[in-house]
Amino acid sequence: MLAFLSFSALAVSAQSQSELDRAINGLQSKYNKISTLSADFAQVHSDRGQSERRESGRLLLKKPGKMKWNYTKPEEKLFISDGKWLYEYASADNYATRSSVKDSEDLRAPFAFLLGQGNLRNEFRRIEFAKESPINAGNKVLRMLPRHLQDFDELLIEFDPNSFEMSRLSIIKSGDERSDFIFSNVRENVVATSAEFTFKAPPGVEVRDN
Repeated sequence: MLAFLSFSALAVSAQSQSELDRAINGLQSKYNKISTLSADFAQVHSDRGQSERRESGRLLLKKPGKMKWNYTKPEEKLFISDGKWLYEYASADNYATRSSVKDSEDLRAPFAFLLGQGNLRNEFRRIEFAKESPINAGNKVLRMLPRHLQDFDELLIEFDPNSFEMSRLSIIKSGDERSDFIFSNVRENVVATSAEFTFKAPPGVEVRDN
């Protein structure tokens, strides 16, 4: 009986590992093949002792390394990267900030792997199925711990196990600080010119180096 139980445990472990490998390989393969991606997003930021903050807008990604986040609610903001520089601008301000992609610790930085700039197994020292339940029934959630020092402690990716389409990416920092990006109306390989990722400061808006 003990031998049978040991064999069963090994079989379950092997099956689980096989499922994990399939998930990692599937996600990596999918996003390696995508050249552009657009989606509606809702961002939920929570931190211990503070009120939850919700924002929403439209996201556009383009390889290599280009991102544009158009925030529309509760205020209009723009976060845009041409692959070299990151710009952030809120319509209520008379200035925009600029920082180097290499030096940025912005919480949107983990999206680089969607742009084909990283290998999940190389970038994360530990990848496992998360104990956290998915937002959408039938989805899977991966929990990933970065291999190198980052501005976050762990990353959660919720995805459809059949299509490998990502519906949520959660960035968790120390001290219970967390940002969840929830996606809908996802479209792959849409037409997007490089000019769409060039920041043009409105008249009277100063660009400050961060």
